[in-house]
Amino acid sequence: MDYQQMIDSMTPEVFENLRRAVELGKWPDGQALNSQQRENAMQAIIAWGKSHLSEQDQIGFIDKGRKEGDSCDDPSETPLNWK
Repeated sequence: MDYQQMIDSMTPEVFENLRRAVELGKWPDGQALNSQQRENAMQAIIAWGKSHLSEQDQIGFIDKGRKEGDSCDDPSETPLNWK
């Protein structure tokens, strides 16, 4: 099995377990991830996300459509335009 086949065969549960392990820095049994395990798990969750998640749900997504500090959904409703 090659790398892409392994990623494609991952279930959402495996993805969530890997994501949680990276977030917490430890496996579900409490054993700490070493740096190589963390790197491999991170690469796997990024690769799986590219195939299975929408762009905005992927790891590292940055919404470039909104300016920093915007708090409303309609850009025409800025504080200067409020009534």
